[in-house]
Amino acid sequence: MKHKSLLRNCFDILVFVLFFFAIQAIVQFIAGGVYGYVHKESVAEVVEAMASGKYSQLLAVTTVFSSLLTIVLYARLHWAPISRVYLLSRPWGVVVWAVLLAIGTILPTEWLYERLQIALPDNLNSLFEGVMKEPWGYVAVGLLAPLAEELVFRGAVLRTLLRMFDRRWHWLPIGLSALIFGVVHLNLAQGAHAFLIGLLLGWMYYRTDSIIPSVIFHWVNNSVAFAMFHIMPQMSDGKLIDLFHGSNRLMYLGIGCSLCILLPSLLQLALRMHKANQGK
Repeated sequence: MKHKSLLRNCFDILVFVLFFFAIQAIVQFIAGGVYGYVHKESVAEVVEAMASGKYSQLLAVTTVFSSLLTIVLYARLHWAPISRVYLLSRPWGVVVWAVLLAIGTILPTEWLYERLQIALPDNLNSLFEGVMKEPWGYVAVGLLAPLAEELVFRGAVLRTLLRMFDRRWHWLPIGLSALIFGVVHLNLAQGAHAFLIGLLLGWMYYRTDSIIPSVIFHWVNNSVAFAMFHIMPQMSDGKLIDLFHGSNRLMYLGIGCSLCILLPSLLQLALRMHKANQGK
């Protein structure tokens, strides 16, 4: 019986991930077909151009629709249950500290990736720059992507993984879900970031049994990236030190200040996070 249950859970996780990819592929194929028909281009040409960073407006719109479709389907199929129970517990302190934690992680993680010489491939960099410039860009990247990804990778994948392990081993499913979250990004730069952030997001979900704290964190992380792109577009292909006008001293002071936000935020979340039915 346990063996069958294990196989079923593994199968469910595979379905959750493949369905996530399938939705994106189908929406892009349909959008590419419509656009190609209007502009007398083949679907393959349009999809290939979108993947290389062209037709960024079309890509932003398809990202919005694929995220919306993901949210609706995963909720309707009860793969990632949505309820107001956690919100009704009024976890405003957790929300505030989740925002601060997201802000505190930005500079230290960017510094770490630079030291490890992890960078986005040029074609992906062009793709993201194109989406960021579009009016639909923030809706796609800042609003809907965090909710859709948290529903899939915490609400569906991690929820299933947690059922497979004893609570004493909770970091194992959290680590596995973070690894899956990293791998599905299909490139080292995003994958490394997604894995590290996925550990924090998974921890939040485990402690609260809700995706709300992780959605807040994810939203702040993506929103800051979007804002920085528009406020300082020169930073999109620059180094962290350029943000501090070439001063190592100012850069490390900034990282130190970030750690002074990050560490207390972790402590406060560890003290405050709990499942809604456990009370305060």
